[in-house]
Amino acid sequence: MLMQDLGHGIYAIDTAFQRAHFDAAYLIVEQGRAAFVDSGTNHSVPLLLAALERLGLPRTAVDYVIPTHVHLDHAGGVGLLMQALPQAVCLVHPRGLRHMLDPSALWAGALAVYGEEEMRRSYGELVAVPAARARASSDGMEIALAGRPLLLLDTPGHARHHHCIWDAKSRGWFTGDTFGLSYREFDAEQGPWMLPTSTPVQFEPEALEASVRRLLSYQPECMYLTHFGRVADVPKLAEALLVAVRAMADTALSLRRVPDRHAALKAALLQQYLASLRRHGCQLPEARCAELLSMDVELNAQGLAVWLDKQIEGR
Repeated sequence: MLMQDLGHGIYAIDTAFQRAHFDAAYLIVEQGRAAFVDSGTNHSVPLLLAALERLGLPRTAVDYVIPTHVHLDHAGGVGLLMQALPQAVCLVHPRGLRHMLDPSALWAGALAVYGEEEMRRSYGELVAVPAARARASSDGMEIALAGRPLLLLDTPGHARHHHCIWDAKSRGWFTGDTFGLSYREFDAEQGPWMLPTSTPVQFEPEALEASVRRLLSYQPECMYLTHFGRVADVPKLAEALLVAVRAMADTALSLRRVPDRHAALKAALLQQYLASLRRHGCQLPEARCAELLSMDVELNAQGLAVWLDKQIEGR
């Protein structure tokens, strides 16, 4: 198990989803009480419970499980995790709450994207959260973890069921996918490299830009990304992310009516990302970069296609 102490009672736990250094859950500890932010998948739950044991925390010490949104790499293990944490409350964006109480529609939607074999291999059978132990968040809601304030803001753009969590103690946001992806393999002398994510089916670039700027208004010193880890130098990274969001949307719009649009989107996105990595000073071979980005290229192309269809239909 990879668990990294980030200071301020915050621990990043590699959920082992897909590969190392791809998907993180976070454990916040304050005066012997704890909260998980994101869970990974069902297969990640033993790692999260092992983290508690390693820190000498009983399972009854966990007060909250807070998925940033209900995509399965963030929330697929929430139901199973809640079974092991008898005192915890699951705090979910109001648009995602019903999917935690009854994950059948969530399963069906992901099945359409990934297929049956991948769903069984990567996620396992989804477990419902009991209604008595789940609450909807609200924009501007503040909770206390042993007196430590955690603020939740509605942050659409990647998904309409997305909230981010502000920790004033570390002056950092737990951003889920709102602040994009930054894989440590792509770090260079310039620092981290940022990639937006338009995973189906609710990508909205203008809303995403507004959400990012709202997060910046708190003058954060760091961001805790699910994919992957803690990043600093936030204003610089935010500007790179917003430029990349606009470039990705412009690329999609330029291809909205071409034959075999999905293949064209994938090819164009990959070349866009590879060119950006070269400018960033990434030293990895292009073939390795393409391998690391293959899932994101596929999902971003799918998400952009859904967004394009909505633009064409005027929705």
